[in-house]
Amino acid sequence: MTDTRSFVRFLLNEEEVTLSSFPATRTLLDYLRLDRGLVGSKEGCAEGDCGACTVLVGRLKRGELVYESVTACITFLASLEGCHVVTIEHLSAANGPLHPVQQAMVDYHGSQCGFCTPGIVMSLYGLWMRKPDASTGEIETALQGNLCRCTGYSPIVRAAHAISSYGAASADPLVAERTRIKARLEGFRDGKRVEVGEGGDRVIVPASLDDFAEAYAAEPSATVVAGSTDVGLWVTKFMRELGPLIFVGNLPELQTIEEGPGGIRLGAGVSYTDAAPVITRYFPQLADFWNRIGGEQVRNMGTVGGNIANGSPIGDSPPPLIVLGAHIILRKGAARREVKLRDFFIAYGKQDRQPGEFVESITIPALPADEHFASYKISKRKDEDISALCGAFRVFVNDVGTVGMARIAFGGMAATPKRAIHVEEALVGKPWSMETVEAAIPAFAEDFQPISDMRASAEYRLLAAQNLLRRFFLETQGEASRLERGAA
Repeated sequence: MTDTRSFVRFLLNEEEVTLSSFPATRTLLDYLRLDRGLVGSKEGCAEGDCGACTVLVGRLKRGELVYESVTACITFLASLEGCHVVTIEHLSAANGPLHPVQQAMVDYHGSQCGFCTPGIVMSLYGLWMRKPDASTGEIETALQGNLCRCTGYSPIVRAAHAISSYGAASADPLVAERTRIKARLEGFRDGKRVEVGEGGDRVIVPASLDDFAEAYAAEPSATVVAGSTDVGLWVTKFMRELGPLIFVGNLPELQTIEEGPGGIRLGAGVSYTDAAPVITRYFPQLADFWNRIGGEQVRNMGTVGGNIANGSPIGDSPPPLIVLGAHIILRKGAARREVKLRDFFIAYGKQDRQPGEFVESITIPALPADEHFASYKISKRKDEDISALCGAFRVFVNDVGTVGMARIAFGGMAATPKRAIHVEEALVGKPWSMETVEAAIPAFAEDFQPISDMRASAEYRLLAAQNLLRRFFLETQGEASRLERGAA
């Protein structure tokens, strides 16, 4: 049995915080504003969408201290075990000079009503520390998760380019004192499981992967929380009772990335941000698509394994992973089993996962060089929006121009991420031509009966899915699309 302690410990700006009593679903934003009076972080949407509550969280990852922007409104307090939380109040002392990011925003008129400004400042601060000479594209990416209806963003981008003229990033305390802060966080790692509260308010932070497996097997009704980008909304929007909660974002064993000639293996706790370099290296066709999964804060928080385990029919990662032939390892206690991702999703809200069993890793085979592959996301807003539908396509065309293999999968078209089996069958064995594609179009109605909702009508979804197959074919023929790849 792993040793336990009854408190969560983290750094808040310069202060060490120890908490032994708090609601299991207490969010960081409520703690900052209501308990600590740190009201610079604002609540705009309470669903991780607007970025007004953005703070930086420093975590130890693969031996380094990494600061990333997160949305405090859907970050649970217990997930901060062993972390460093940095809020807007930490940037400049009272009555002191403004921080370079803040001064640039003032001088370049990057703020009007000011409500979203603290979150924008924190997003730019994280980028500036990471890359002081960021390009316009990198700045825009860092701001994907920050909504501002006043400025039009141009003055904010100009301010971001000017930050280094007000000071050097290397002299910033979070950079210059990183060794000291890292040592403090390493000192928090005592190898003990954290258990706080009782009943539905019970919080468990496992000490290791084996400890997690043991805890979850003993508490199969518990809610497992990795990045909380979806689970957070269950609380803030749907007022669901989730406890007890098991937080696994601190487990390095779930954050491993392995590469080989046969493909890649991701621990289920690898975030979208951390997965991006290896995903785009092995599958460059996913570069633009991957960058449209949420905003930067969501990609920093959300995990690939969590998206799969949650089983949402509109999750962005399952369709491309299904057509790439991904499989997952499920674990319960010490027992493990392998499941093809295409077989994992059974029905709406139901996956091939037993009580106490969790996704441990995802293996994605390398794509043969002679195969065509693409994935597309259709949404009302290009950046940081939920898909109306998401389609992935993969075909092998043999030397005589005949389709030898076809894999097509969609999200948003059915109750689960689903293969278009009838469309695939209509393509295989036929010449890879527009005539073949057009002949296969009616098969979409056999595979999918999409619903109408606030994101799109059933008719739109079906027509868009058909048009994506046409688009995919044209792109395999070298015909440039009028749309940027991956755009709506």
